[in-house]
Amino acid sequence: MGRSHKKNKEKKQKKTQKNNNRKENKKNFSEQPKKKEKPAKKPETQRQGSPEVVELVFREGYSGFHAVVEGKDLKPGDLVIVEFPEQTEIAQVVSAPVSFPLSREALEALPKVKRLATPKEITRHQENLEFEEKAWSICEQLAQEQGLEMKLVRVERLFDRSKVIFYYTADGRIDFRQLVKDLVRALRTRIEMRQIGVRHEAGMIGGIGCCGREICCATFLRKFDPVSIKIAKEQSLPLDPVKISGICGRLLCCLLFEHNVYAELSASLPKIGKKVSLSEIQGRVVRYNIFRESVTIETAEGEEVEIPVEDFRKEL
Repeated sequence: MGRSHKKNKEKKQKKTQKNNNRKENKKNFSEQPKKKEKPAKKPETQRQGSPEVVELVFREGYSGFHAVVEGKDLKPGDLVIVEFPEQTEIAQVVSAPVSFPLSREALEALPKVKRLATPKEITRHQENLEFEEKAWSICEQLAQEQGLEMKLVRVERLFDRSKVIFYYTADGRIDFRQLVKDLVRALRTRIEMRQIGVRHEAGMIGGIGCCGREICCATFLRKFDPVSIKIAKEQSLPLDPVKISGICGRLLCCLLFEHNVYAELSASLPKIGKKVSLSEIQGRVVRYNIFRESVTIETAEGEEVEIPVEDFRKEL
């Protein structure tokens, strides 16, 4: 009996000690400092600072384009390697990089400057330029021999030398299958023929417009929307083709730049040529002046009277 009582007492003491240890461990654990949570990563759209953008050109005389550059000290005249989604090219820096705020979509659409070109890559680029001159001469000679009525505008050899592209204009479709075969035989490379319109030709060649500035298609204009003679009429411009046509022979693309403003003004006014009767004047509308925001009315006696748009609307 004494022994069993002693064993029970020992078991009871061990159990009590075990419970005390558990309570102590739990207390120590609760007193430990909590680990600092890592701050959540900011979404890609919340960029710190504005990205740097640099203007580049592929060849001398080409229209410029912009690319994103990160942490590179570039100066005008440097040759750099530029990454496009479909290929890698070499280009020349036109102006120093500048910080410019861009949306995520615009940033992803721009090509990326990878690095400065190495001496070996610069030599390769010079050889490509010499090859382009050779390809131009051969293509012109072959086209003349085959009687193809086409005008060669530009020749480009890709930096990786995988293909040579010939840009040309023609009045209609050209069967250049034999020409391509002869070019492949002479140049030993892939050939691509691209027919372009006269507006794209003007953009590639460049020039000075009637405004005295470099033509829009050679600087910033990339999409050519249709321009009709009706747009010139709505802006009260002279319908002389020489005055409202560009160097490409088509109507000036800049006629569209202010067309929406003219359309909004004329939407709430009588059409040009329509007869109107006001409190003191009767006649027909001959023109609008968008800059002075006025309407000119010609009376039966041939006199022209200019009325502010607001006053004109009040009397209608």
